[in-house]
Amino acid sequence: MSEKGDDEKKAGAQFEEQAHVEHEDEISPELEALLHTDPQQGLTALEVEERQAKFGLNELPERKTNPILKFLRYFTGPISYLIEIACIIAAVVGDWIDFGIILALLLINALIGYIEEAKAESALDALRQTLALKTRCFRDGRLSETDVKDLVPGDVIILRIGDIIPADARLLGLGASGEENAGDLLIDQSALTGESLPVSKKKGSTVYSSSVVKQGQQLAVVTKTGANTFIGRAANLIAITTEQGHFQRIIAKIGNVLIWSTIALVLIVLIYQLVKLKENWKTVLVNCLVLTVAAIPVGLPTVMSVTMAIGAKQLAAKKVIVKRLTAVEELASVSVLCSDKTGTLTLNELTFDEPWLAGNYTADDILLYSYLAAESGANDPIEAAVRRAAEGSLDILKNRQPHQRDIPGFKVTAFQPFDPVTKMTKATILDTNTNQSFQVAKGAPQVITRLVGGNDAAVHAVNSLARRGLRALGVAKTVPGDLDKFELVGMISLLDPPRPDSAATIRDCNALGVDVKMITGDQLIIAKEVAARLGMGRVILDANHLVDPNKSEDEVTEHCQRADGFAQVIPEHKYRVVELLQKKGLLVGMTGDGVNDAPALKKADVGIAVEGCTDAARSAADIVLLAPGLSTITDGIKTSRAIFQRLRSYALYRITSTIHFLLFMFIVTMVENWRMPAVLLIMICVLNDAATLVISVDNTEISDRPDKWRIGQLLFLSFILAILLAALSFGHFYVARDVFKVTDNELHSIMYLHISSAPHFVIFSTRVPGYWWENMPHWIFTVCIIGTQIIALFFSVYGVFGEHEGVAPCGYGWGFSVLGVSLVFFMLLDVVKVYIFRIWNFEFTAKVFPAPSRRAKLAARERENEKRLRVDNSWRKVLHTVEVYNMVGAFQRLTEEEAGLEKPNMQEH
Repeated sequence: MSEKGDDEKKAGAQFEEQAHVEHEDEISPELEALLHTDPQQGLTALEVEERQAKFGLNELPERKTNPILKFLRYFTGPISYLIEIACIIAAVVGDWIDFGIILALLLINALIGYIEEAKAESALDALRQTLALKTRCFRDGRLSETDVKDLVPGDVIILRIGDIIPADARLLGLGASGEENAGDLLIDQSALTGESLPVSKKKGSTVYSSSVVKQGQQLAVVTKTGANTFIGRAANLIAITTEQGHFQRIIAKIGNVLIWSTIALVLIVLIYQLVKLKENWKTVLVNCLVLTVAAIPVGLPTVMSVTMAIGAKQLAAKKVIVKRLTAVEELASVSVLCSDKTGTLTLNELTFDEPWLAGNYTADDILLYSYLAAESGANDPIEAAVRRAAEGSLDILKNRQPHQRDIPGFKVTAFQPFDPVTKMTKATILDTNTNQSFQVAKGAPQVITRLVGGNDAAVHAVNSLARRGLRALGVAKTVPGDLDKFELVGMISLLDPPRPDSAATIRDCNALGVDVKMITGDQLIIAKEVAARLGMGRVILDANHLVDPNKSEDEVTEHCQRADGFAQVIPEHKYRVVELLQKKGLLVGMTGDGVNDAPALKKADVGIAVEGCTDAARSAADIVLLAPGLSTITDGIKTSRAIFQRLRSYALYRITSTIHFLLFMFIVTMVENWRMPAVLLIMICVLNDAATLVISVDNTEISDRPDKWRIGQLLFLSFILAILLAALSFGHFYVARDVFKVTDNELHSIMYLHISSAPHFVIFSTRVPGYWWENMPHWIFTVCIIGTQIIALFFSVYGVFGEHEGVAPCGYGWGFSVLGVSLVFFMLLDVVKVYIFRIWNFEFTAKVFPAPSRRAKLAARERENEKRLRVDNSWRKVLHTVEVYNMVGAFQRLTEEEAGLEKPNMQEH
């Protein structure tokens, strides 16, 4: 991983302080002194002014990148620097044609990168927009509408059902008129904390900015505003995450090898021709310029950007929108996918689960009685779940007339809504068929159990449901003829259920070698229940494991890697999980939909915002899913792996051709003082790179494991192929010059066609790891590659550029011979490639190039293999014992049958 900047180090220190506190924020004594405002008077204008000067406005700080500076950043990097140097040299020597071509390539690279990768710096804007615009606040003894941005700590605000909470605040337990209010507020903070169920908040509890009031009304005093709020901390983590992307690091490594090789060889040629051959400095500079331009992988960034851009369009057709272009390549390498639970793996709505039933009651019975005791129109998720389940399952409700409120055959004659004291609702029902009334009660399990006089089986059922993380509600009804005596109907169980496609998606990801970890703000038991239903491992750890002071950083990282998920997390915890996994060298994907997911989405190598996500999550993510659930992720992974193979194929081809050209031109210049006309080298550069743009439509193989670049393998294979190609080039050179005695200008044409075709045909081999014929190239790709070499054939056969450019016709005999040899030779190189791929693995690298990190990793693998072997041997012994036992039994039975023996009758003895 790359070094983090100072801002990220500060964020890590802030995390260590923040992660030890639970959701309830700590208030400093200085701030506490400002919070004891008279609820009916509020703050004075002077106090508001003083506090705004101290704490600032209630808004999130904005950080924007200057678009001009952002564009100029695309002119930085090793490849860009070398192109710029070549551009300057061309201007110095007055070679304006080369200057124009080089400058055009430079601008095209920057424009493609800027246009395709431009992403709006809107994460903080989206977070800001989640705040309410106006709120009702007491100021100078009057209740008035106040702009949210003007709130300060100590302001007294009114919170009502449906309100978006404008700042972190503490509930006062008072109604709008100052009366005592014992009722709790029901707060939906799932977008902030990931908790699937609305949270009940009582007097003295903290409510968070951007959460929503679902039920109740209370006064609250503002405790924190702006960047100091819970959502503000999330915004700060988004703002400071500026780590360089994985793809940029890979391109930089490849570019550095090629560039330093080019610089070293060009400098040697420069010094040799100036000192040894005493040539004119301007002529030498022109020679070095031509060599540099032809050797620089000018098209590398362009071809890769275009390939990823076309891949992004393919993903868009699958409802996977790519915001950051390099995320296309990085998704192919993701080996761990951290997924938010609420709203991502689950539906984020309470659903009627399998009930526990008493006596002879059925599931339809408990649904019917629950519906009769449900408050019509109540904005309560539990009541909504009951109504939704009943209306979807009961025929009696499906067949009723439109706009008919009562259930056919029943009439509600009296209703007592939910009372926080009794913790239940009651309804008196008239059965219109028998004209008899009965009562139904629905509420907390312990209350309903007491109402029916106790039931040990019900208590056991409630405990069993609680251990599985299911929310239970008791339902009871009166016995016929007695409105005061209740009998138990059963226990409703409620759960935020997994999405229908989540389990299949997790299986598909595992099959593709991607480990899925669930990260949720919900309770541990709920997380384990959902994990079990999704077919995931149940090693779900409490978030405290991430900040355990008794464990070293390595131990925490190891636990993080082995765990199947984490529960009771806050945004800093999610960020921490991603960070720890990245420190292990893993490429991490993160999915989420809420504000609480935004920091981790930005920190991850690939952040994925799911359908229905908040603006904050969408803006922080690299990829946005438009279809519900995670099923499109598997499509995205498969498509990205196909794109990765194309990128890797082009990189292998381009490195090979660059090294081949450098080797041949360096040696032939030093030994023979031979050089090729500039126009021919530029034609090779332009034609071949233009043709390889169509690699984005080529057929390819999709890996069943996360893809890796394996730079060592890539460079080693490139060097071997380049050396063999250079040997062929020298063969062409000396055979044409010394055996067939061609003229110098004819030799230029012959060698131009050879250097254009021999490395170019190698792309047919590098496009797949196996033999080239096992996966035939796409016809468009084939036509373009062959087509460029036909153009090169005509250039050389007819000497198109003329004698004044040092080019003479070589004839069709030489032309077809060169192309034929190049085609045959790529097939020989294909065999070399396959064998290198077969012998090259991590163990081979660790032994041949034994770096400390590789030795440690190899030792760990060997220990793991020994452990697995011991386990396998143990199982083999067990299975062998069972087989022997079965064989002895079978032999004994066979012997008894052959001897005509019968087993003795024990009763006779």
